Amino acid sequence: MALRNRITRVAASLAAIASIVSLVACGQAADDRTHITVWSWEPSMATVVDRFEQANPDIVVDLKDISGYENLNTAIQDGYGMPDVAQIEYFALPQYAVSGQLLDLSDYVGDDYSGFFSPGTWSSVQLAGRVYGLPMDSGPMAFFYNKEVFDQVGVDASRIKTWDDYYEAAKKLKEIGVYIAADAGDASFYAAMIWLAGGRPFHTSADGKTVTVDLAGDEGTERFTEFWQKMIDEGLVDTRRTTWSDSWKRALGTGDVASVFSGAWMPSMLLSNVLGASGLWRVTAMPTPDGSTTTAENGGSAMSVLQSTRKPRAAYRFVDFVTHDKEGIGARVDGGAFPADLATLQSESFLDKTTVRNTDGIDIPYFGGQQFNRVLAEAAENVSVGYQYLPFEVYARTDFRNTVGKAYRWSSSWQAYKRRQEQIRQGMRDENGDPLQPLERPEAKVSLRKGLSAWQADLREYGTNQGFTIE
Repeated sequence: MALRNRITRVAASLAAIASIVSLVACGQAADDRTHITVWSWEPSMATVVDRFEQANPDIVVDLKDISGYENLNTAIQDGYGMPDVAQIEYFALPQYAVSGQLLDLSDYVGDDYSGFFSPGTWSSVQLAGRVYGLPMDSGPMAFFYNKEVFDQVGVDASRIKTWDDYYEAAKKLKEIGVYIAADAGDASFYAAMIWLAGGRPFHTSADGKTVTVDLAGDEGTERFTEFWQKMIDEGLVDTRRTTWSDSWKRALGTGDVASVFSGAWMPSMLLSNVLGASGLWRVTAMPTPDGSTTTAENGGSAMSVLQSTRKPRAAYRFVDFVTHDKEGIGARVDGGAFPADLATLQSESFLDKTTVRNTDGIDIPYFGGQQFNRVLAEAAENVSVGYQYLPFEVYARTDFRNTVGKAYRWSSSWQAYKRRQEQIRQGMRDENGDPLQPLERPEAKVSLRKGLSAWQADLREYGTNQGFTIE
């Protein structure tokens, strides 16, 4: 009898275990969805992912807020940890496409896609007639400014049309201890301003084998370099704060830095990074050397599928939703992104917007009720054509910090030295009550022109080593 009971208990236990295993297996089957990893830094992307997963319940998106190409390069080099989908700026896309890191999407896209996106963005995702991403946004440059701070010095920033106007406003702001801009050596900004000035220092032949690098002889490069050197030399630009650093964000929030030249994607970034200044900022057209209405592109991104993905169709479905689906585009535009599709750019609902939606779904009148998209859409129509990126632009912008960046670091040291000298002259003391000691005088000046010369030499050497014919 005891043996029979023991056998019965064992059988019951085995049945229970089998039942549990069956339930677990059923649970796994119920969640048998495709998981993809997406790298993106756009603030509204979490909302986009929610909408995509609702519309595509068979796919789960693992979203990672990752920017900068060091992470992507490391993953490529290590051979693991790669995303399935990555947000890649237009300037960087050719380099990754040429090196075989991006999936050719030509067979995925429909015939109508070329007419769906603005011509400039559609051309930016192609290489040799093949498609390596879909346009997310574009970055026609505009002048973003803190109206309250400009009002304090009696300047209507919307009337600043030329670089001379901008220079005079900068001097007035300096009188109240405010910088008109901060630039610690941002390659993307410098390249965009060269473009704005009519510069064309880089050119790649149709076959992609011959590259021209002419920073020294390009007139637009010289025009902007001369102007920006004057601004830096007179202490009108804050060369200490790196763009997107916490210090830079605080300075925009407090009004210590009063404006930014940036791409049309800036509204969402201001909202997420400088929320405290909501209602104070406005947007107007870029000042130019001669007051013309031309402008340039600064930034703008595509969504690309990595060649290494094992889930290309699921990855492409997400890319298509983000860039080509009304729901995906709407989520990003509501969050302040600037669209790349013509339908949205031309819609009255987009042009009439006066708010930017935050991640909690609340509409914020960040620009004080201004219909800011009308300014940005007009800028998109005025972007000059003909500027080319290098086929090794990611390297070029990293090397900018090591070459032209030296001029900014010298300027910061020189300005600090002059401030200390003035503090000593005024008899100021340190926190212990002792007289301030002078700082070491910086060595021979490093100019922007000297930095550009070093940059050009580096780019030519690098391009040659990569197998390009450099002219």
